[in-house]
Amino acid sequence: MNSTKPSGAKFDHEKLDVYRYELEFVEWVTPLLDESAVSAKGRTREVCDQLDRASLSTLLNTAEGNGKRQRQVRAKFFDDARGSATECAACLDALVAKGIVSSERIVAGKDLLLKIVSMLSGLVNRFDGSSDVMREDSPEYFVEEAAL
Repeated sequence: MNSTKPSGAKFDHEKLDVYRYELEFVEWVTPLLDESAVSAKGRTREVCDQLDRASLSTLLNTAEGNGKRQRQVRAKFFDDARGSATECAACLDALVAKGIVSSERIVAGKDLLLKIVSMLSGLVNRFDGSSDVMREDSPEYFVEEAAL
């Protein structure tokens, strides 16, 4: 019996860990959004809606990246998830700047987002060095995306 772990075991563990943190973030941010939605008007409401969409986008893009797709497409989804997590952090900062939430209250959420971005960066880096990886800033990315 072979007692060594398959080479993909660490990768599978990383994918599950990022889901766990993403779900923890959604659990953390939902009451904040519920409270803010009651008093939010105008631009503040837009920030809350954007934060809600970005947190869902992080989960959905990670799920797409974990799907059985070409490496370059998977890397794109992990990269997009990382962008959505960064957008969540910017929304939290905007809520603090508008005085809706205290900076102390968002510390836990920002810590989760930092872990999520770090883990997604690790997943994206698994594809670095491969000739078939597309990056968002490369011309091939836009050509391939248009073909989809």
